[in-house]
Amino acid sequence: MTHAAEGLLDRLKAALGPGGVLEGAEAEEKSFGWSRLGKPLAVLRPSSTEQVSTIMRLCHAARQPVVAWGGKTGLVEGGNADGALALLMERMNKVLDVDAVGATMTVESGCVLQSACEAADAHGLLLPLDLGSRGSCTVGGNISTNAGGNRVIRYGMMRDMVLGVEAVLADGTVISSLNHLIKNNTGYDLKQLFIGSEGTLGIVTKAVLRLRPKPASQNTAFVAVDDFASLPKLLRRVERGLGGTLSAFEVMWDSFYRLVTTEPAKGKPPIPYGHPHYVLIEAMGGDQEADEARFEQVLEGAFEAGEIADAVIAKSQAERDAMWGLRDDVMQFARIAPVFNFDVSLPIVHMESLVSEVRGKVFARWPEAKLMIFGHMGDGNLHFCAGVGDASPEVHHEVEDIIYGGVQARGGAVSAEHGIGLEKKAYLSWSRSPAELGLMAAMKRALDPHNILNPGKIFTLDGAAQA
Repeated sequence: MTHAAEGLLDRLKAALGPGGVLEGAEAEEKSFGWSRLGKPLAVLRPSSTEQVSTIMRLCHAARQPVVAWGGKTGLVEGGNADGALALLMERMNKVLDVDAVGATMTVESGCVLQSACEAADAHGLLLPLDLGSRGSCTVGGNISTNAGGNRVIRYGMMRDMVLGVEAVLADGTVISSLNHLIKNNTGYDLKQLFIGSEGTLGIVTKAVLRLRPKPASQNTAFVAVDDFASLPKLLRRVERGLGGTLSAFEVMWDSFYRLVTTEPAKGKPPIPYGHPHYVLIEAMGGDQEADEARFEQVLEGAFEAGEIADAVIAKSQAERDAMWGLRDDVMQFARIAPVFNFDVSLPIVHMESLVSEVRGKVFARWPEAKLMIFGHMGDGNLHFCAGVGDASPEVHHEVEDIIYGGVQARGGAVSAEHGIGLEKKAYLSWSRSPAELGLMAAMKRALDPHNILNPGKIFTLDGAAQA
């Protein structure tokens, strides 16, 4: 560590107080996440927006890179803080207010998603965001990556749930835009600068979230589908028939279904094997008895039309949890390690051809490969998990070229909900135009002229030193 860096840490320790700056073994203990976080110079633990502002003011003057950490559940190395200062938001974790009349919630950015959801539930309201990492991811991280999850088809992305934010810019300026209004056309919508920007334009410290009425009914089914062409037909049937209450349409290809229902996985197959696709369908409404009857009627119609081959309807919360447990059991991918994970988006009409192309190329190149496919098909999001027996960077790029090349040819996006980080930055231009990338760079330079906020993520600024 340089003398200048040591002097900066001394000033930060004085500003943050006891436990506010972690070094050595204490910092290393915090430096583990779902993707590589690197080795930061130190881990900073602010307890207020004012302290975040002080951190950024000092680091801006010292030209010291800073990388914000939330729950550290990102999958694309967006939180890699190697050689930088990591700013961990775990102390700023409170639910500050729930307005049951206005149906809004104000939280600090380090608030764990599940805690926020439980606070809304206690007031008879719903925070719709639902992710597999709900017990550890944070609202700030969800905002910085514009998180998606299981209910996008009904409620939209995180962007659609954020009414306002408070954020700290690279120079320590606090932008307090804690809007509680659903309709507000008073100039630029500044919160959009920070949603999905992966901590490169500012650090979100607080947020106002839009809540919805807590559903009074929940109906869940697990169905088998024998051909891909029936999947979009089934999707549109249930959307139409359920009258706007469809909240999830999660598709699992056979290989994924078998992986999560065979030992050592704890899940049991609710439907016998032998079908190419399985779908978890869920609806959330306002009248359990009437909604249940309608739900069953829609599925009966799909069966009669030949769109589903078999179906099981959950009759208890335990059965519902077991169905969702299959969809969420991504830890089973460790059984095919080393594994490369992909999160892409494309028009549903092109999904079948993409899957066929990827399968053909992967198995032609690696005949013993394992390829798991699943995703939020209702909103055009697919996940590919490829285990080809070789974790080398060269092989990783081969697999990336196969999948991203297919996505690019079909007008899709190389990232649907996980962000770009470091892992996908080489492929960002496959989904965004030169003019778009130029505008992104201009925004970065305007808001972070010294390139200290999560530098090198998403894209590289020409001529800028990288952390």
